[in-house]
Amino acid sequence: MNDYNYNQGCETGTVYANQNARGAFQYETLSSYTTKTFGWMFAGLGLTFVTALVFYATGLSAMLITLPFAFVLLAIAEFAVVITMSARIRSISVQGARGMFFAYAALNGVVFSSYFYLFDLFDLVLAFGATALYFGIMAGYGYLTKRDISGWAKPLFFGLIAMLIVNVVGMFIGGVNILMCCAGIVLFACYTAYDTQKIKAAYFAYAGNEQLAKKASVYAALELYLDFINLFLYILRLFARNRNN
Repeated sequence: MNDYNYNQGCETGTVYANQNARGAFQYETLSSYTTKTFGWMFAGLGLTFVTALVFYATGLSAMLITLPFAFVLLAIAEFAVVITMSARIRSISVQGARGMFFAYAALNGVVFSSYFYLFDLFDLVLAFGATALYFGIMAGYGYLTKRDISGWAKPLFFGLIAMLIVNVVGMFIGGVNILMCCAGIVLFACYTAYDTQKIKAAYFAYAGNEQLAKKASVYAALELYLDFINLFLYILRLFARNRNN
């Protein structure tokens, strides 16, 4: 999910930056590039929220719940969008990358519309607030720290695989327990810091190639979007479990 094709380029971004940073990115500063990346992420979150609200308010989500395999098909569609975007990020246009990102956000909004039936509104609002707080803290750390945290890549990847396995197993043995919710929160909080620092690496790695830099920004926004969404889901499950206990 978070190991994108441009990672190899990002790893050599410091050396490349020394050769290109003086002139190649004069049209846009690092802070502006980072702000725009987060702007795309927040736009995606906004589209997800609006889509979920519209589907819930119009009753379309209630209809989807009654359709066999509807949410399975939606999940497959989401997966297909992410895989296609990852595989073709260098060949598609900037507009195409943005379109695929927003298509994913809209599909996710359709899925999230069912959450209004599954969880209390108070839990949803509280979980969103907590997610915004944790996400903001870790994103700030990833951007401001002078420490190179690129070494987190492998531990985070293996942690992600472990969480996926646990979630699949949990479907058959009664769900995810509180310990796994806490582990998921830690995992995606760390991913938030890691992916935020990768924005800086991509900025320098693609100095001189404005189109590729813009596409890298959109993909980084997708990664941050996924970090936020997964963080929100684990926090929501934790709050819901505590309320039910």
